Amino acid sequence: MNQRHATTASHAADPRSESHSAVSAFALWLFLIMCVLLTTRVSADEALQNEKAWSALNHDQMASMLRQSLDEYGIVPSVVDQTSSQFAVDLGQQGLDPMDAFVSSIAGLNDAVKTILDLSSADPIAAAASIDPSAPHYAEIESLPKPIRMTVRTWLGRSLVRGRLYDEALPVIAEVDASETIDPASSLFYRAACYHALLMKKEALADLRQLLENEDDCPVRFSRLAKMMVADIKPLKEDSLDEIARLMTDVSRRLDLGRSDDKVEGQEQKIIDKLTKLIDKLEEQQQQQQQQQQQQQSSGGAGGSQGGQETPMDDSRIAGANGNGNVKKKDLDQDPGWGNLPPAERKEALQKISRDLPTHYRDAIEAYFRKRAVQN
Repeated sequence: MNQRHATTASHAADPRSESHSAVSAFALWLFLIMCVLLTTRVSADEALQNEKAWSALNHDQMASMLRQSLDEYGIVPSVVDQTSSQFAVDLGQQGLDPMDAFVSSIAGLNDAVKTILDLSSADPIAAAASIDPSAPHYAEIESLPKPIRMTVRTWLGRSLVRGRLYDEALPVIAEVDASETIDPASSLFYRAACYHALLMKKEALADLRQLLENEDDCPVRFSRLAKMMVADIKPLKEDSLDEIARLMTDVSRRLDLGRSDDKVEGQEQKIIDKLTKLIDKLEEQQQQQQQQQQQQQSSGGAGGSQGGQETPMDDSRIAGANGNGNVKKKDLDQDPGWGNLPPAERKEALQKISRDLPTHYRDAIEAYFRKRAVQN
Protein backbone atom coordinates (compact mmCIF):
# COMPACT_ATOMS: atom_id res chain seq x y z
CA MET A 1 0.00 0.00 0.00
CA ASN A 2 2.72 2.43 0.90
CA GLN A 3 4.70 1.36 -2.15
CA ARG A 4 1.73 2.09 -4.47
CA HIS A 5 1.32 5.56 -3.00
CA ALA A 6 5.01 6.17 -3.40
CA THR A 7 4.89 5.16 -7.10
CA THR A 8 1.92 7.42 -7.77
CA ALA A 9 3.63 10.29 -6.08
CA SER A 10 6.77 9.75 -8.09
CA HIS A 11 4.78 9.88 -11.39
CA ALA A 12 3.00 13.00 -10.29
CA ALA A 13 6.27 14.66 -9.47
CA ASP A 14 8.02 13.56 -12.73
CA PRO A 15 8.75 16.71 -14.77
CA ARG A 16 9.10 14.68 -17.99
CA SER A 17 5.40 13.76 -17.85
CA GLU A 18 4.38 17.40 -17.52
CA SER A 19 6.67 18.39 -20.42
CA HIS A 20 5.17 15.69 -22.66
CA SER A 21 1.64 16.97 -21.95
CA ALA A 22 2.68 20.55 -22.73
CA VAL A 23 4.24 19.51 -26.06
CA SER A 24 1.10 17.59 -27.02
CA ALA A 25 -1.10 20.60 -26.24
CA PHE A 26 1.14 22.93 -28.25
CA ALA A 27 1.13 20.56 -31.24
CA LEU A 28 -2.68 20.38 -31.14
CA TRP A 29 -2.91 24.18 -30.95
CA LEU A 30 -0.50 24.58 -33.89
CA PHE A 31 -2.48 22.07 -35.96
CA LEU A 32 -5.71 23.97 -35.34
CA ILE A 33 -4.08 27.26 -36.34
CA MET A 34 -2.84 25.73 -39.61
CA CYS A 35 -6.30 24.40 -40.38
CA VAL A 36 -7.83 27.83 -39.84
CA LEU A 37 -5.21 29.50 -42.04
CA LEU A 38 -5.67 26.93 -44.79
CA THR A 39 -9.44 27.37 -44.71
CA THR A 40 -9.07 31.14 -44.83
CA ARG A 41 -6.68 30.87 -47.80
CA VAL A 42 -9.10 28.68 -49.73
CA SER A 43 -11.98 31.04 -48.97
CA ALA A 44 -9.91 34.02 -50.10
CA ASP A 45 -9.01 32.29 -53.36
CA GLU A 46 -12.65 31.46 -54.00
CA ALA A 47 -13.65 35.04 -53.23
CA LEU A 48 -11.02 36.31 -55.65
CA GLN A 49 -12.41 34.09 -58.37
CA ASN A 50 -15.92 35.34 -57.63
CA GLU A 51 -14.82 38.98 -57.88
CA LYS A 52 -14.42 38.79 -61.66
CA ALA A 53 -16.44 41.53 -63.27
CA TRP A 54 -17.80 39.15 -65.88
CA SER A 55 -17.67 35.57 -67.03
CA ALA A 56 -18.70 33.85 -70.25
CA LEU A 57 -21.91 31.81 -70.28
CA ASN A 58 -22.32 28.41 -71.87
CA HIS A 59 -25.42 27.50 -73.88
CA ASP A 60 -27.25 26.04 -70.89
CA GLN A 61 -26.65 29.19 -68.86
CA MET A 62 -27.87 31.34 -71.75
CA ALA A 63 -31.05 29.27 -72.03
CA SER A 64 -31.55 29.55 -68.28
CA MET A 65 -31.18 33.35 -68.46
CA LEU A 66 -33.76 33.47 -71.25
CA ARG A 67 -36.19 31.30 -69.30
CA GLN A 68 -35.85 33.34 -66.11
CA SER A 69 -36.31 36.59 -68.03
CA LEU A 70 -39.46 35.32 -69.72
CA ASP A 71 -40.84 34.12 -66.37
CA GLU A 72 -40.15 37.57 -64.91
CA TYR A 73 -41.82 39.21 -67.89
CA GLY A 74 -44.99 37.19 -67.22
CA ILE A 75 -44.99 34.89 -70.22
CA VAL A 76 -47.15 31.80 -69.72
CA PRO A 77 -45.18 28.63 -68.84
CA SER A 78 -46.04 26.76 -72.04
CA VAL A 79 -44.69 29.59 -74.21
CA VAL A 80 -41.62 29.86 -72.00
CA ASP A 81 -40.93 26.16 -72.51
CA GLN A 82 -41.44 26.38 -76.25
CA THR A 83 -39.28 29.51 -76.66
CA SER A 84 -36.47 28.16 -74.47
CA SER A 85 -36.44 24.85 -76.31
CA GLN A 86 -36.26 26.55 -79.70
CA PHE A 87 -33.46 28.79 -78.45
CA ALA A 88 -31.47 25.72 -77.36
CA VAL A 89 -31.99 24.15 -80.81
CA ASP A 90 -30.88 27.38 -82.52
CA LEU A 91 -27.66 27.40 -80.53
CA GLY A 92 -26.90 23.68 -80.65
CA GLN A 93 -28.17 22.18 -83.90
CA GLN A 94 -28.44 25.33 -86.01
CA GLY A 95 -25.25 26.93 -84.70
CA LEU A 96 -26.73 30.43 -84.69
CA ASP A 97 -25.04 33.37 -83.04
CA PRO A 98 -26.31 33.48 -79.43
CA MET A 99 -27.32 37.15 -79.49
CA ASP A 100 -29.06 36.78 -82.86
CA ALA A 101 -31.01 33.79 -81.56
CA PHE A 102 -31.82 35.53 -78.28
CA VAL A 103 -33.14 38.72 -79.90
CA SER A 104 -35.14 36.70 -82.43
CA SER A 105 -36.76 34.77 -79.58
CA ILE A 106 -37.75 37.98 -77.78
CA ALA A 107 -38.94 39.65 -81.01
CA GLY A 108 -41.61 36.97 -81.36
CA LEU A 109 -43.04 38.03 -77.99
CA ASN A 110 -42.52 41.81 -77.94
CA ASP A 111 -43.49 44.33 -80.65
CA ALA A 112 -40.88 46.92 -79.66
CA VAL A 113 -38.02 44.42 -80.00
CA LYS A 114 -39.48 43.21 -83.31
CA THR A 115 -39.46 46.81 -84.57
CA ILE A 116 -35.80 47.15 -83.64
CA LEU A 117 -34.99 43.84 -85.32
CA ASP A 118 -36.74 44.86 -88.56
CA LEU A 119 -35.21 48.34 -88.63
CA SER A 120 -31.65 47.20 -87.89
CA SER A 121 -31.11 46.00 -91.46
CA ALA A 122 -33.36 48.46 -93.31
CA ASP A 123 -32.54 51.65 -91.38
CA PRO A 124 -30.01 51.14 -88.56
CA ILE A 125 -30.05 54.83 -87.59
CA ALA A 126 -33.82 54.64 -87.06
CA ALA A 127 -33.31 51.46 -85.04
CA ALA A 128 -30.89 53.31 -82.78
CA ALA A 129 -33.34 56.20 -82.44
CA SER A 130 -36.06 53.80 -81.28
CA ILE A 131 -34.17 53.33 -77.99
CA ASP A 132 -33.93 57.07 -77.39
CA PRO A 133 -35.98 58.21 -74.33
CA SER A 134 -38.13 60.36 -76.62
CA ALA A 135 -39.04 57.42 -78.88
CA PRO A 136 -42.58 55.93 -78.72
CA HIS A 137 -41.39 52.41 -77.87
CA TYR A 138 -38.81 53.47 -75.26
CA ALA A 139 -41.10 52.81 -72.28
CA GLU A 140 -41.95 49.37 -73.62
CA ILE A 141 -38.27 48.51 -74.02
CA GLU A 142 -37.43 49.75 -70.53
CA SER A 143 -40.22 47.64 -69.03
CA LEU A 144 -38.49 44.44 -70.13
CA PRO A 145 -36.40 42.44 -67.63
CA LYS A 146 -32.84 43.69 -67.36
CA PRO A 147 -31.11 40.74 -69.08
CA ILE A 148 -33.36 41.24 -72.12
CA ARG A 149 -32.77 45.01 -72.22
CA MET A 150 -29.02 44.66 -71.87
CA THR A 151 -28.77 41.92 -74.51
CA VAL A 152 -30.97 43.78 -77.02
CA ARG A 153 -28.88 46.94 -76.57
CA THR A 154 -25.63 44.99 -76.99
CA TRP A 155 -26.95 43.28 -80.11
CA LEU A 156 -28.03 46.59 -81.67
CA GLY A 157 -24.80 48.31 -80.62
CA ARG A 158 -22.80 45.56 -82.31
CA SER A 159 -24.76 46.02 -85.53
CA LEU A 160 -24.16 49.79 -85.49
CA VAL A 161 -20.44 49.45 -84.77
CA ARG A 162 -20.07 47.05 -87.69
CA GLY A 163 -21.57 49.78 -89.87
CA ARG A 164 -19.13 52.37 -88.44
CA LEU A 165 -22.06 54.25 -86.91
CA TYR A 166 -20.20 54.95 -83.68
CA ASP A 167 -22.12 58.09 -82.75
CA GLU A 168 -25.41 56.20 -82.90
CA ALA A 169 -24.01 53.07 -81.25
CA LEU A 170 -22.59 54.74 -78.17
CA PRO A 171 -25.90 55.96 -76.64
CA VAL A 172 -27.36 52.51 -77.24
CA ILE A 173 -24.58 50.57 -75.53
CA ALA A 174 -23.06 53.11 -73.11
CA GLU A 175 -25.13 52.10 -70.06
CA VAL A 176 -25.11 48.36 -70.65
CA ASP A 177 -24.26 46.23 -67.61
CA ALA A 178 -22.06 43.56 -69.18
CA SER A 179 -22.73 41.09 -66.37
CA GLU A 180 -26.45 41.15 -67.22
CA THR A 181 -26.14 40.10 -70.88
CA ILE A 182 -25.79 36.67 -72.42
CA ASP A 183 -22.53 37.84 -74.03
CA PRO A 184 -20.55 40.09 -71.63
CA ALA A 185 -17.43 40.07 -73.80
CA SER A 186 -19.33 41.54 -76.76
CA SER A 187 -20.80 44.27 -74.55
CA LEU A 188 -17.35 45.40 -73.43
CA PHE A 189 -15.64 44.98 -76.78
CA TYR A 190 -18.11 46.87 -78.97
CA ARG A 191 -18.51 49.68 -76.47
CA ALA A 192 -14.72 50.00 -76.30
CA ALA A 193 -14.67 50.11 -80.10
CA CYS A 194 -17.02 53.12 -79.98
CA TYR A 195 -14.85 54.92 -77.44
CA HIS A 196 -11.71 54.11 -79.42
CA ALA A 197 -13.13 55.41 -82.70
CA LEU A 198 -14.40 58.60 -81.06
CA LEU A 199 -11.03 59.19 -79.33
CA MET A 200 -12.46 58.81 -75.82
CA LYS A 201 -9.21 57.46 -74.45
CA LYS A 202 -10.06 57.07 -70.76
CA GLU A 203 -13.34 55.25 -71.39
CA ALA A 204 -11.83 53.02 -74.06
CA LEU A 205 -8.98 51.89 -71.82
CA ALA A 206 -11.36 51.18 -68.93
CA ASP A 207 -13.52 48.80 -71.01
CA LEU A 208 -10.55 47.18 -72.75
CA ARG A 209 -8.79 46.48 -69.47
CA GLN A 210 -11.96 45.05 -67.96
CA LEU A 211 -12.34 42.82 -71.01
CA LEU A 212 -8.75 41.59 -70.76
CA GLU A 213 -8.95 41.00 -67.00
CA ASN A 214 -10.78 37.78 -67.83
CA GLU A 215 -8.92 36.89 -71.00
CA ASP A 216 -9.53 33.15 -70.50
CA ASP A 217 -13.26 33.71 -71.13
CA CYS A 218 -12.66 36.21 -73.92
CA PRO A 219 -12.87 35.15 -77.60
CA VAL A 220 -9.41 35.14 -79.18
CA ARG A 221 -10.39 37.69 -81.83
CA PHE A 222 -11.59 40.07 -79.10
CA SER A 223 -8.49 39.71 -76.94
CA ARG A 224 -6.10 40.25 -79.85
CA LEU A 225 -7.94 43.30 -81.14
CA ALA A 226 -8.33 44.65 -77.60
CA LYS A 227 -4.56 44.49 -77.04
CA MET A 228 -3.99 46.28 -80.34
CA MET A 229 -6.47 49.01 -79.41
CA VAL A 230 -4.83 49.51 -76.02
CA ALA A 231 -1.41 49.85 -77.65
CA ASP A 232 -2.87 52.20 -80.24
CA ILE A 233 -4.77 54.67 -78.06
CA LYS A 234 -2.70 54.65 -74.87
CA PRO A 235 0.05 56.97 -76.25
CA LEU A 236 -2.53 59.42 -77.68
CA LYS A 237 -1.92 63.00 -76.49
CA GLU A 238 -4.20 66.00 -76.82
CA ASP A 239 -3.32 68.51 -79.57
CA SER A 240 -0.71 66.16 -81.03
CA LEU A 241 -0.44 65.49 -84.74
CA ASP A 242 -1.52 61.95 -83.92
CA GLU A 243 -4.82 63.28 -82.58
CA ILE A 244 -5.25 65.61 -85.56
CA ALA A 245 -4.69 62.74 -87.99
CA ARG A 246 -7.31 60.66 -86.15
CA LEU A 247 -9.79 63.54 -86.27
CA MET A 248 -9.21 63.79 -90.01
CA THR A 249 -9.86 60.07 -90.34
CA ASP A 250 -13.08 60.50 -88.40
CA VAL A 251 -14.22 63.33 -90.68
CA SER A 252 -13.41 61.16 -93.69
CA ARG A 253 -15.55 58.39 -92.20
CA ARG A 254 -18.46 60.76 -91.73
CA LEU A 255 -18.13 62.07 -95.28
CA ASP A 256 -18.03 58.50 -96.58
CA LEU A 257 -21.36 57.97 -94.81
CA GLY A 258 -22.77 60.95 -96.71
CA ARG A 259 -22.83 63.34 -93.78
CA SER A 260 -22.17 67.07 -93.88
CA ASP A 261 -24.04 68.23 -90.80
CA ASP A 262 -23.08 70.48 -87.90
CA LYS A 263 -21.15 67.63 -86.28
CA VAL A 264 -18.90 67.32 -89.32
CA GLU A 265 -18.39 71.08 -89.50
CA GLY A 266 -17.55 71.12 -85.81
CA GLN A 267 -14.96 68.40 -86.28
CA GLU A 268 -13.46 70.25 -89.24
CA GLN A 269 -13.21 73.45 -87.22
CA LYS A 270 -11.56 71.53 -84.41
CA ILE A 271 -8.98 70.21 -86.88
CA ILE A 272 -8.26 73.73 -88.14
CA ASP A 273 -7.94 75.06 -84.60
CA LYS A 274 -5.56 72.30 -83.59
CA LEU A 275 -3.48 72.69 -86.76
CA THR A 276 -3.27 76.43 -86.15
CA LYS A 277 -2.17 75.81 -82.57
CA LEU A 278 0.43 73.33 -83.74
CA ILE A 279 1.76 75.71 -86.42
CA ASP A 280 1.97 78.54 -83.89
CA LYS A 281 3.93 76.27 -81.58
CA LEU A 282 6.32 75.28 -84.37
CA GLU A 283 6.82 78.92 -85.35
CA GLU A 284 7.54 79.84 -81.75
CA GLN A 285 10.09 77.06 -81.47
CA GLN A 286 11.70 78.16 -84.72
CA GLN A 287 11.95 81.76 -83.50
CA GLN A 288 13.53 80.62 -80.25
CA GLN A 289 16.09 78.58 -82.17
CA GLN A 290 16.90 81.55 -84.40
CA GLN A 291 17.32 83.83 -81.39
CA GLN A 292 19.62 81.30 -79.73
CA GLN A 293 21.70 81.04 -82.90
CA GLN A 294 21.95 84.83 -83.14
CA GLN A 295 23.03 85.09 -79.52
CA GLN A 296 25.66 82.40 -80.02
CA GLN A 297 26.96 84.08 -83.16
CA SER A 298 26.95 87.48 -81.45
CA SER A 299 28.89 86.22 -78.45
CA GLY A 300 31.27 84.37 -80.74
CA GLY A 301 31.86 87.51 -82.82
CA ALA A 302 32.55 89.66 -79.77
CA GLY A 303 35.06 87.15 -78.44
CA GLY A 304 36.73 86.87 -81.82
CA SER A 305 37.71 90.58 -82.17
CA GLN A 306 41.41 91.11 -81.56
CA GLY A 307 43.55 94.25 -81.52
CA GLY A 308 40.56 96.55 -81.74
CA GLN A 309 39.53 95.06 -85.10
CA GLU A 310 35.89 94.04 -85.43
CA THR A 311 34.86 90.72 -86.91
CA PRO A 312 32.92 91.09 -90.18
CA MET A 313 29.19 90.34 -89.94
CA ASP A 314 28.19 86.81 -90.95
CA ASP A 315 25.82 86.35 -93.88
CA SER A 316 23.40 84.45 -91.61
CA ARG A 317 22.98 87.41 -89.26
CA ILE A 318 20.51 90.21 -89.76
CA ALA A 319 21.85 93.75 -89.33
CA GLY A 320 20.03 95.98 -86.92
CA ALA A 321 17.94 93.21 -85.33
CA ASN A 322 16.54 95.35 -82.54
CA GLY A 323 12.94 94.10 -82.56
CA ASN A 324 11.28 92.55 -79.52
CA GLY A 325 10.59 89.25 -81.29
CA ASN A 326 6.79 89.52 -81.09
CA VAL A 327 4.83 88.14 -84.04
CA LYS A 328 1.39 89.29 -85.04
CA LYS A 329 -1.16 86.61 -84.20
CA LYS A 330 -3.22 85.21 -87.07
CA ASP A 331 -6.78 86.50 -87.28
CA LEU A 332 -8.67 83.40 -88.40
CA ASP A 333 -12.07 85.06 -88.19
CA GLN A 334 -11.13 87.47 -90.98
CA ASP A 335 -9.67 84.71 -93.12
CA PRO A 336 -12.45 82.16 -93.67
CA GLY A 337 -10.46 80.43 -96.40
CA TRP A 338 -7.63 79.30 -94.14
CA GLY A 339 -8.63 75.66 -94.43
CA ASN A 340 -8.71 75.93 -98.23
CA LEU A 341 -5.18 77.12 -98.97
CA PRO A 342 -3.94 77.33 -102.54
CA PRO A 343 -2.18 74.12 -103.58
CA ALA A 344 1.36 75.53 -103.33
CA GLU A 345 0.81 77.04 -99.89
CA ARG A 346 -1.03 73.98 -98.64
CA LYS A 347 1.83 71.73 -99.78
CA GLU A 348 4.35 73.97 -98.04
CA ALA A 349 2.31 73.98 -94.80
CA LEU A 350 1.89 70.20 -94.84
CA GLN A 351 5.60 69.69 -95.43
CA LYS A 352 6.38 72.00 -92.53
CA ILE A 353 4.03 70.20 -90.16
CA SER A 354 4.85 66.62 -91.09
CA ARG A 355 8.52 66.86 -92.09
CA ASP A 356 9.83 64.36 -89.53
CA LEU A 357 6.69 62.29 -88.94
CA PRO A 358 5.81 58.71 -89.92
CA THR A 359 4.39 58.20 -93.39
CA HIS A 360 0.89 57.23 -92.24
CA TYR A 361 0.41 60.65 -90.60
CA ARG A 362 1.31 62.43 -93.84
CA ASP A 363 -0.98 60.12 -95.79
CA ALA A 364 -3.88 60.82 -93.42
CA ILE A 365 -3.42 64.59 -93.68
CA GLU A 366 -3.12 64.57 -97.45
CA ALA A 367 -6.13 62.25 -97.82
CA TYR A 368 -8.16 64.57 -95.61
CA PHE A 369 -7.39 67.65 -97.69
CA ARG A 370 -8.08 65.76 -100.92
CA LYS A 371 -11.50 64.77 -99.60
CA ARG A 372 -12.15 68.32 -98.47
CA ALA A 373 -11.29 69.57 -101.97
CA VAL A 374 -13.77 67.11 -103.52
CA GLN A 375 -16.52 68.10 -101.08
CA ASN A 376 -15.98 71.79 -101.80
